[in-house]
Amino acid sequence: MSDNSLKKNFEVRYDMLLNAIPSSVLMVDRKLQVLSVNDNFLLKSQRSKENTVGRPLAEVFPMVILQSTGIEESIRNVFRSGSAIKGQKMTYRAPGVPLRIYYYSILPIPNDQVMLIMEDVTEQVRLSEEVRRVERHLASVVESASDIVLSTDTEGRILTWNSAAEKLSGLSVQEVHGRYFYDLCDANQKQVVRLIFQRMKTSNEPHTTEFHLLTPSKGGSILISWVFSPMLDDYGKAVGTVVVGRDLAERRKLELQLRQSQKLTALGVMAGGIAHEIRNPLAVCSSSAQFLLENNITVEFHKECARKIQANIQKASAIIENLLRFARSSLDTEMGEVDLVTVLNETIELVANQAKVQKIQIQLTLQKTIILVSGVSGLLQQVFMNIFLNAINAMPNGGVLSITVNMVEDRVIVRISDTGVGIPAGDLDKIFDPFHTSSPVGQGTGLGLSICYSIIRQHLGSIQAESRYGQGATIIVTLPLL
Repeated sequence: MSDNSLKKNFEVRYDMLLNAIPSSVLMVDRKLQVLSVNDNFLLKSQRSKENTVGRPLAEVFPMVILQSTGIEESIRNVFRSGSAIKGQKMTYRAPGVPLRIYYYSILPIPNDQVMLIMEDVTEQVRLSEEVRRVERHLASVVESASDIVLSTDTEGRILTWNSAAEKLSGLSVQEVHGRYFYDLCDANQKQVVRLIFQRMKTSNEPHTTEFHLLTPSKGGSILISWVFSPMLDDYGKAVGTVVVGRDLAERRKLELQLRQSQKLTALGVMAGGIAHEIRNPLAVCSSSAQFLLENNITVEFHKECARKIQANIQKASAIIENLLRFARSSLDTEMGEVDLVTVLNETIELVANQAKVQKIQIQLTLQKTIILVSGVSGLLQQVFMNIFLNAINAMPNGGVLSITVNMVEDRVIVRISDTGVGIPAGDLDKIFDPFHTSSPVGQGTGLGLSICYSIIRQHLGSIQAESRYGQGATIIVTLPLL
């Protein structure tokens, strides 16, 4: 092979090598003339090879770039020192092309040449700026939120703490950073919170709960509704936990007002049945008293009338006592040990008179005589009272109200079924929505079942409905056992 063929073959391979480099590459001699250039540079600069190779650098690059970057002097320094210059920033705008951002390096090579390599980082810079913009936006959202927003590592040590958390707790981010989150919780809940963080390491599902957050600077605590969500990396591995908390003070105040309103409505519904039951013992007392006023009755008949008066007064007193127990149930929302069987029996006693008037049979089926849950007795009684009255109203011509209580693992399930008109399929998903009611205008607020839903959620349970229209309905209440 001739020398010309070898030279041509070398030049072809040399060009192929330069074109294989994804960056823009120029070979420059000591006179700052371009000896060769790859296709990437020609494409980016919108120049032809004929108008680039053999031309001075000052003709290839705009003067504003040469002056702002000092790239010509940098090339001379590389020739003089023999040391490379790396990672210098340069902006470049070719005619009709948007501004591009480059990082360039100048490398000395044999044969008295330098290689100018320019890496186009425009897209990376744009993405980086977009990421920073999103990060600033997210930080602003978190700081502007009225809810507590914090993040922890996998062990529960606090990493971030927003302004709402500082305001509600009275603790600054400097005071809580690095502390275990459960150290700021109510003493009775610390172990529960530890278990939640352990669960977050392996779970992809959020966890909701309610407990008090300590406020040392205010000398007390506040009830917060919490949502724990696992924070995952790009590989789906848990790297921490995001915790969002909402102050329940205002919500509890509103719920209390709604409960009281609903309780008055329930009392009005019960009034008819209770009045009927009280009227019977009063009639017996009245007739017995009239006999006592007569002078010609025997001593034995006199005693019999007195016994009937006493027995019926006690019966009326028991009815009134049950009514007062419901009307004056504790407003305290602190959880305690509650026997669910007792709550159900007492509530059944309250609606028994109304059920009897409407010819409704009540059936209670239990697995055990004592079933303990954590809750507020008065609130649970209000839930079951509302469900029972709804079932009774659904059976105007009589029927059967069945209450079945079963325990499954660590939960108790109460199924309340009626043989009434049922719930239309289109309404089944709406019955727990506030102000949804099927009652005629003026006869229902639509708040009853929504309040029941709120109370059961407060007790860390669930409530749902099943029905076929015309075939009755079933309300299912699930609560955690103690």
